[in-house]
Amino acid sequence: MRVRVAITALGITAALLALPACSTDTTGAKHQTPSSARTGKLSGAVHKPAALSSAALESRLLDQSDLGSGYLSKSQRPAQHDDVTVIGCPALSELGGGAATGGTLTFPRKAKTAFTYGDSSSEFSEELYSDTANKLSAGIGRIFDAMTGCPAYQVVAGGTPIDITAQKLPAPRRLGDQQWSQLLTFSTAGRSTVVKQTAIRDGNLLLIVSGAPALVDRHLDKALAKATATG
Repeated sequence: MRVRVAITALGITAALLALPACSTDTTGAKHQTPSSARTGKLSGAVHKPAALSSAALESRLLDQSDLGSGYLSKSQRPAQHDDVTVIGCPALSELGGGAATGGTLTFPRKAKTAFTYGDSSSEFSEELYSDTANKLSAGIGRIFDAMTGCPAYQVVAGGTPIDITAQKLPAPRRLGDQQWSQLLTFSTAGRSTVVKQTAIRDGNLLLIVSGAPALVDRHLDKALAKATATG
């Protein structure tokens, strides 16, 4: 149950981010927090580099040789389509909580990997997306604002109630052009799972690392360095 809750948690965020970015520009700008404020690179950029292909993104993901010993690649679960209801968080309900256990985001260029560590109770996942800076910023900013704007709520997925608490965390401002971070606690059937999720936008790349807090902190810098390497 502990691992299953963590997977469900990441699916909630991923599915909500799948909403069309074109409808989020105004909302995102109106409700931006300091951690999601647009930078000069976003608003005043002159060059608009082409988005990377999914194949190119795949080659920039961390692999077992990057992570070190003790990590095992985790097979991706097929997309789920359970009925989902969000209770106690209108902002998330408005974003379409009914699709909360979907799979990856619908940005057309994407790549994802996931690992277990040690006794397999700890997990770490990495997602890469490429699109225009505006679309990436609007999409991820809207979701983080909605999730951290509700300190406690419940999601009922496939008939299973999951109590969720969300806490906004200081983002690592030294990394990338924009940063977001949050700590989520998922509780069900008397068990709890804590998931840290940090997103970094660097130009036309969006990196999202999620999982056990210690693993996210350990590999964030390395993931961004490989994702943005040009050599």
